[in-house]
Amino acid sequence: MRFVELKKAGIDISVVGLGTNFVGGHNLYNNVSEDAGIRLTKTALELGINYFDTADAYGLGRSEELLGQVLKGRRSEAVVATKGGIQWFEDGSTRMNNRPAYLRQALEDSLRRLMTDHVDIYYIHWPDNETPVAEAVGEVMRLKEEGKVRAIGVSNFSLEQLKEAVGAGDIDLTQLPYSMLDRAIEKDLLPFCVEQGISVAPYGPLAYGILGGRYGKDFKLDPKDWRNGIPLFKPENFQENLRKADALKEMARTKGTIPPNLALAWLLHQEGIDAVIPGAKTPEQVIENAKAADVLLSGAELDAIGGILG
Repeated sequence: MRFVELKKAGIDISVVGLGTNFVGGHNLYNNVSEDAGIRLTKTALELGINYFDTADAYGLGRSEELLGQVLKGRRSEAVVATKGGIQWFEDGSTRMNNRPAYLRQALEDSLRRLMTDHVDIYYIHWPDNETPVAEAVGEVMRLKEEGKVRAIGVSNFSLEQLKEAVGAGDIDLTQLPYSMLDRAIEKDLLPFCVEQGISVAPYGPLAYGILGGRYGKDFKLDPKDWRNGIPLFKPENFQENLRKADALKEMARTKGTIPPNLALAWLLHQEGIDAVIPGAKTPEQVIENAKAADVLLSGAELDAIGGILG
């Protein structure tokens, strides 16, 4: 496994991490096996992956609990990132909440579930568009000063909100949607992050399965599937995205790799991207994802990919 130092935080992380939204993510997936989640997380550790990304909203705290169990006695081997800012209620409803008192309590709850006295990276998960950004970031800065947070991140912030956050504190990372098929951040957010030395951790790196070669032309989403809200799956976009995925599949075959790892490797070759955090549902998927760290792309290959993507 290759490692990289986060530009501003000085923390060494594996270039391929593990997104744990499936681990205990009963509110996000059907038929979640907690035993499988534990096994795949242990597999990641055994492979030398040290970067684990979770959130209090994944499984409404259960993802953090299971990650804490796996890391018990091995905490020093892991860089743990979690997120707060989505408040949930007993009836299952949620709302964005960036109020300082709530963020502080959310972190304390996360530390308890993770069975640790600090997290390496703490993200504000979503802006609530009510609390001034400076107030929210200011509270996380205080948590950092108290030693409960090593690095500060924001997730899903617009360019304007990110600029406000930078003006209010030390922003080390941001999480944004980014993949071969969703390159919107290249317009302004990614260049700003490069300019500021802010590390970008892309989510949705495999375009929610499209770049994994999982779907055929006749694939249809269930009307209740959350992916219906993602533009990549809109009928007017989906077939074109499949065409690109098929062309990339052939390129991966020629390269001697698999489509998901070509997609992850491409991200790792983009300026500003220090690491990727693909999710997994099985230990075998973790093993395959880890191989992306070893896929190196030449300038000519990157140009060829650019020609496919348009």
